[in-house]
Amino acid sequence: MDPSQFLPSFGNAAFTIAAFVVALSIIVAIHEYGHYIVGRWSGIHPEVFSLGFGPVLWSRVDKRGTRWQVAALPFGGYVKFLGDANAASVGSADAVPDIDRRRTMLGAPLWARSATVAAGPIFNFILSLLIFAAVLFAQGQPADPARVAALEPLPDVMAPGLEPGDEIIAIEGQPVETIEEFYAAMGALTPMPEIGYTVRRGGDVVDITGHWPYPPIALGLNPASAAYDVDMRPGDVVLAVDGEPIYAFGQLVEKVTESNGQPLLLDVWRDGETLEFSVTPRRMDLPLAEGGFETRWLIGITGGVHFDLETERPGVFEALSMAAQQVWFIITSSLSGLGHMITGAISTCNLSGPVGIAQTSGAMASQGGQSFIWFVAVLSTAVGLLNLFPVPVLDGGHLVFHAYEGITGKPPSDAALRILMSIGLALIGTLMIFAIANDLWLCP
Repeated sequence: MDPSQFLPSFGNAAFTIAAFVVALSIIVAIHEYGHYIVGRWSGIHPEVFSLGFGPVLWSRVDKRGTRWQVAALPFGGYVKFLGDANAASVGSADAVPDIDRRRTMLGAPLWARSATVAAGPIFNFILSLLIFAAVLFAQGQPADPARVAALEPLPDVMAPGLEPGDEIIAIEGQPVETIEEFYAAMGALTPMPEIGYTVRRGGDVVDITGHWPYPPIALGLNPASAAYDVDMRPGDVVLAVDGEPIYAFGQLVEKVTESNGQPLLLDVWRDGETLEFSVTPRRMDLPLAEGGFETRWLIGITGGVHFDLETERPGVFEALSMAAQQVWFIITSSLSGLGHMITGAISTCNLSGPVGIAQTSGAMASQGGQSFIWFVAVLSTAVGLLNLFPVPVLDGGHLVFHAYEGITGKPPSDAALRILMSIGLALIGTLMIFAIANDLWLCP
């Protein structure tokens, strides 16, 4: 397959590349700053902090003698410490005068070197934690009692019945006093075209009839999905599948599952117009909250209730706790996915390379700033985790060398380091080639 065929799916290629560079630059800058600041605090002198590789476009030297620079190739970065033979902090500090040996990476105590190496991935996790917490804090959590804040636009045939400001007292006769009871009552319902609500509206308690709360509406769109590729958009409402009218998101899920990967013709309502889209569901492996994966046919849209509830901001510690759970879920599901790919339980198409990540960057940026920032946090966790893998040339490989030194009292020999680093480079290069092949040819 010609790689240029992927550019139209990116939308605007320049926008996609720009989004990818911005996302990667933020993550790399935070990662390398972790190495830099902890190294400096540990008494190791950073000579160069570089964002990017290749020819230097801009640089300046600060009062501590560190050169800060931006290079032409914005696909990585590094911190070079005093005495390093290269950007990977591998080499000998023998050329450094004894008086400065403590300020080199190789001449510093083991604890200082280990802390400096580990700081990069840790700062990636911290970045993710802070972004997730900030977004969750800004969004807020549904507040008691359940009160409608806003309604998603729906076609006339799906009249919501509810109005902004309605306080929902009961659903199909089931009283709801808290958010927990509200979601429990909705979850116990059998899908039906209309349901009854009891609401407090303008001081009066009234019974109303409204559309099923989970209509087939696309509240979100997954990048690189069947729906995204045919230019469906958030807010689209599916009226019919292959000519058969539907009213519930669950019905859409059933149709996609039953398709077994065959194309589906969707009648879609958008801003008062009815459009037609032909989508071909794709087989995807989805991580489960309890661990493991579930393989399903998907078109890439996410649903939910057709109205927003009034929210309240969580406390700072509550937001941080929820953010930590999100970071932990990404870590555990990533490790589980890797294990399942190695054993053949799920497809290796779940592994994306730079082309796939760039495509996702552009797609998330096109859906708004909040989606893009959330993606940066997810990617930052993934980068931090990847760097902790015990592979030579990665931070995790250096930590393994430090563990060996802590146990034996001496570092690996230079000859052993050269061999191990060559093996590490070969492994990373092979993985990169395979991931790019996935993006361009193996997993279109």
